[in-house]
Formats: sequence, structure tokens, C-alpha cells
Amino acid sequence: MISSPEAVKTVLVSQAHLFKPTYPTSKERMIGPEALFFQQGAYHSRLKKLVQASFLPSAIRNSVPQIEQIVLKFLPSWKDTTINTLQEMKKYAFDVAMASAFGHQPDLEIEGIKYLYHCLEKGYNSMPLDLPGTPFHKAMKARKQLNEKLRRLIKKKRESDQKQIGGLLGVLLADKDQKLNQLSDSQIADNIIGVIFAAHDTTASVLTWIFKYLHDNGDLLEVVTREQEGIRHKIIEENRELSWDDTRHMPLTTRVIQETLRTASILSFTFREAVEDVEFEGYLIPKGWKILPLFRSIHHSADFFPQPEKFDPSRFEVPPRPNTYLPFGNGVHSCPGSDLAKLEMHILLHHLTTTYRWQVLGDDQDGIQYGPFPVPKQGLPIKVYPRKKKALIM
Repeated sequence: MISSPEAVKTVLVSQAHLFKPTYPTSKERMIGPEALFFQQGAYHSRLKKLVQASFLPSAIRNSVPQIEQIVLKFLPSWKDTTINTLQEMKKYAFDVAMASAFGHQPDLEIEGIKYLYHCLEKGYNSMPLDLPGTPFHKAMKARKQLNEKLRRLIKKKRESDQKQIGGLLGVLLADKDQKLNQLSDSQIADNIIGVIFAAHDTTASVLTWIFKYLHDNGDLLEVVTREQEGIRHKIIEENRELSWDDTRHMPLTTRVIQETLRTASILSFTFREAVEDVEFEGYLIPKGWKILPLFRSIHHSADFFPQPEKFDPSRFEVPPRPNTYLPFGNGVHSCPGSDLAKLEMHILLHHLTTTYRWQVLGDDQDGIQYGPFPVPKQGLPIKVYPRKKKALIM
């Protein structure tokens, strides 16, 4: 286990070729062995470039209206009701992930994929006992059906005359290497499933914590609201929709997101495995040994973040020291979808803070549970009600 910025940089960046990503075999089987996470070398580089191309700011800036429509579709259903924040955020993050992966597809096609994905997800963190009736067995059965459905969709797209196939699917289908070899159907299917996994649970968990921290810091919530109302006023004045540029001019909201990523540290650590014997700061790490860079320990170190347990977005008014802030990892295996995750957070917070307020329910309001990511106890049940807007004094 390593918890110094220098050691993390060595393992994830400067000597990354000596430490390969490693996951339990059951996870590889569920997501697909040809997915980006499990790769090293030339094939990994090719996949990473393709996935990054789908999620670069230049690629996702045009998805603002689509993500905003997802928010505006489900947000009104919360009015004067009790919701489970985590479950609602999972629905939101999943819909955004599906739109990013597939672009615009017929609803029936997507609904079938959604259903099988949810069956697969239920067994993801179960004991890998492949026996009839077990969650793992049911998940693997759903995985097989999901693979078949995705292959049929991929085949249909390959045979179509459509020049513009949206989302990551379109990027993967269009790619050819130097020898003009296309990615196989199984490579595309594995990476589509992998990206949905990566974009779904983690983002939902972070958003759940944002609800919690804004609820517990009322003054901060009001300042964020004022920032968002300023943007809303400008949008109405100019008779337009929320834009990419608007989301780039939310400095306080951005710092709230940054501090949530640090404090909650959804990705507490990552796994690496030494591919050969490695001499490191006087220690021998034998080939095959696992290395865990502990992001949470770094994020909660007073050496880098004074009063680390305090929720204080103002600490990000100055950039953090290199390799001390790692919510999306670092190096060649860092999360390629970080910009998309932050974009969907900004869009949701814009509409949420200007429209609603919420009260956390339950006795253990500061409890944490792991599933596997840390989230507020019971998924943060809240009562949502319309925000009372203060009259403007002219």
C-alpha cells in the first residue's frame, strides 16, 4: 500500500509500464476481458485514444442539450415527495451513460439493453459462485444475453448506410488500425459495457454526496444558488438554453464538486500488479505482488489539505500540489470520462439548486455504507420540496 504523492506518481505515471492493472477474474468475465480496464500496451493505447475521443470537451460540448433534457424529464417528479438520492442519481447517471455510449437509438432497443444491464449489475459485487440461483449465475446469464443483443446492434450498424452513428459506439465502429483492421464485435461490446460500468455507479455516488454536503452546509448552498441564478437570469434574458460555456463559468459550483470528490474519495484506491521484480525506495516488490495506491489517504492527509475532514471548497481557489488530488486516478489508466462526469454534475446542480430544497431523513444522518463505493447510509433518503424564491428588492 502506498500513500505518498511521489510513490503514486512512480506507479501510475513514470514507471507505469512496470505495474499493470489487475482485477478479480469474476469482474473481467462480467465486464468483458477485452475492455479497456484490463489492458496494457498497444491495444490499451488504441482503446484509450478512442474512448478519450468520445469524451473530450470538443466531443461532449454538443451533448449539453441532451443531458439537460434528461434532467428536466425526471426532476419535476421529485416535487413534494421522498426519494432515495442514490437510486435517483443512478437512474440519471445511467441515462447519461447510455446516451454517451449509443447516441440517439430507438427507445425499445435501449430499454432491452438497460434491463439486461441492471440484471448484470445486481450480481457484480456478489460472491463469484456460478451455481443456479446465485446472483453471480443470474448476472452471467444476463451478460451472455447482453452480449448477444449488443452484437446484433453492432451488426445492424455495420450493415447500415448511416454515416453518423452517435456516441462511443460510432467511434469504435469507425476505427481502423494501420493495417485497416476494425475492432471485432466482441471488442466493441466489451468496451461499451465497460464504459457504462465506469460512468454509472461512481458518478451517482459523487452526486449523492453533493446532496449531503450542500444540505449540511446551508450557507454554501445559498451561495451556489446565487451563482446559478445569475446564469439562469442571463439565459432567460438572451432567450436561449443552457450552454457548454455556461457550465465553464460556475467557479463556486466547480469547487464544490472538487471538494466533494476529495472528501468522499469514491475511488479510495486502485489495484496494480508488478509485472517484474521492482526495486522501489529500498524495498523489493516481487513480480506478481499487488500494489494499492491509496487515494483516500492522500486526499485526507493534513500535509496536503489542512483540516482534511472539513468540507471547504475554498481550498481549491489555488491548485492542489501535483499528485495529491487524484479523484480520477492518474497516468495512462486515468478515467477518460472525467469531463463528462463533471459536466453532468454541473447541469444537474444548475437546475436543482434554483428549483428545489431538500431535507435528509433518518436517524443515522452521518452514517456511511459501502456497496462497494462509500455512500451516505441507506442511499440518503430525502424529502424534496420547491424552493421559496426571495423577492428581488429594486
